[in-house]
Amino acid sequence: MGKKVVIMGAAGRDFHNYNVYFRDNEDYQVVAFTAAQIPDIEGRVYPPELAGKLYPQGIPIHAEEDLPKLIAEHGVEQAIFSYSDVPHTYVMNRASVVHAAGADFRLLGPNSTMLKAKKPVVAVTAVRTGVGKSQTTRKVCDILKAMGKKVVAIRHPMPYGDLTDQICQRYETYDDLDRYQCTIEEREEYEPHIDRGIIVYAGIDYEKILSEAEKEADVIVWDGGNNDMAFYKADIYITLVAPHRAGHELNYHPGETNLRLADVVVINKMETAPPEGINQVRESIAFANPDAVVIEGASPIFIEDNEKVKGKRVLIIEDGPTLTHGEMAYGAGVVAARKFGAAEMIDPRPWAVGSIKDTFANYPHIGALLPAMGYGDKQMRELEQTINNTECDLVISATPIDLTRILKINKPAVRVRYELQEIGSPTLEDVLKDI
Repeated sequence: MGKKVVIMGAAGRDFHNYNVYFRDNEDYQVVAFTAAQIPDIEGRVYPPELAGKLYPQGIPIHAEEDLPKLIAEHGVEQAIFSYSDVPHTYVMNRASVVHAAGADFRLLGPNSTMLKAKKPVVAVTAVRTGVGKSQTTRKVCDILKAMGKKVVAIRHPMPYGDLTDQICQRYETYDDLDRYQCTIEEREEYEPHIDRGIIVYAGIDYEKILSEAEKEADVIVWDGGNNDMAFYKADIYITLVAPHRAGHELNYHPGETNLRLADVVVINKMETAPPEGINQVRESIAFANPDAVVIEGASPIFIEDNEKVKGKRVLIIEDGPTLTHGEMAYGAGVVAARKFGAAEMIDPRPWAVGSIKDTFANYPHIGALLPAMGYGDKQMRELEQTINNTECDLVISATPIDLTRILKINKPAVRVRYELQEIGSPTLEDVLKDI
């Protein structure tokens, strides 16, 4: 066997890098994956069905805290950093740990990891989590459908369950969500596409996924996760920037790469962002990618029963990753509560249980709201218990899904919705017209 390698990941980019670069590659011996960011990933095994002929027993997955010990025990020569949405300083801190343990630190780039499709690809990526990729992807799909194209979305991986069941998944109906026992995070990404009649593929083996998607698509839309790079070479590469977190576009990995790769940059949420933040991201675009087409956008929010909010003591549920490693203190739910006249936003911390309580401890910047954490059935039940324990008049849910379909909530609830609206020109339709 060749050079001994550890792949550092979070159950997404790491598996993709392995599949396209290291699987069946006799120049390397992958001794382990390490896991960070997502709870309860370590302790599993990357299964033989995915690991290939060189690893008949599969590949163990350890906690990232074990990295120095793994390097020492196995004589590891390279550690491959393979996850996203982290500051540049964090990446180099990890590099220092690896170097101090005696190994090389390595990042794989687009030429080593992007697959070439037979059909046109539009990629939607971002510089940070929670900047509005989902509504932008929906807008792109709507435009392409209106052009008469059969659109298939391929979503960035979220394989938090049985890996052998998640190699290549196809979602067309809500029954598919139940069949694959989707987590809340997965449902947040898939349900809005299903509601629009868009077929979604996701899983682990993105070469196999691409092959299946190409059979029924005129155009493939890459629906990015976190601020990761696209897994496919794109004919149009769209990157969203975050004026609410101005400066992050040049200070996070691999968000800066996405900014520099972009054909089109969307400045989103301009209706709620401070002017100085908008000006700063404009300056960053001009510095890092002056040739990109710049689209200005907003994501206005609405609640169908907004009169129910006025004067109420509300529990606000926000998108989980946006608040955790996305580092936002609030989201659309807080904006909606203020807009529609809530009397008080209740802090759920006194009623939090289990891993939900741990989330608040691990991410103390989170405001008086509840992140929709649900990476497995146990955590979903703890989220449900926290909601039902909290003393409030009304729940405001700002996740993209109907939580009442999967959680039994014992109090009234309303949903916050938001869609992308371009401001002026150019528009997404302008840049997609030649696809």
